[in-house]
Amino acid sequence: MVFISVLLPLLSIGQTFTPSKAQKAVAKSTDALVIGLPVAALTGVLVQKDWKGLIQGVETAGATAAATLILKYSIKEMRPDYSNMHSFPSGHSSISFATAAFIQRRYGWAVGGPAYALSCYVAWGRVFAKKHHVWDVCAGAVIGAASAYIFTTPFAKKHNLQIAPTADATHVGAYASFEF
Repeated sequence: MVFISVLLPLLSIGQTFTPSKAQKAVAKSTDALVIGLPVAALTGVLVQKDWKGLIQGVETAGATAAATLILKYSIKEMRPDYSNMHSFPSGHSSISFATAAFIQRRYGWAVGGPAYALSCYVAWGRVFAKKHHVWDVCAGAVIGAASAYIFTTPFAKKHNLQIAPTADATHVGAYASFEF
């Protein structure tokens, strides 16, 4: 493994990669999502005045960033596009999966599911755009989700959240209640 880690950068010296228009567009969309997901989560936390959730989100973000950066600058794996030696693990994947896992764990699958879907797109997009290998995004996803699961407790349990469908002859909806 050490031999391969040393040999691969030497083999890639002088190689270049020119991304297609689709790869550039996907890379830009993943850049937007890696900012948009945490901003949306933070907005939701602030709107709900969920101060405990804010602290847990900060702890999740800190652990995710620390683990990702320590590995990224220790391992020094060449990116598939040969742009630098910071491929492993994927920071985009770790951030997006930390956010999705935080949202899902704190507020449930109704909002966590779509966040996970966007995180999967980010992970796929980083591979498609040749910014990461598959194992880079998988490791990032594990780091992010694990951080959230370590630091985040469910909002619903603490506040006795109850959601139930409701319907009559002309309307369909949902009823939600929780305790402060």
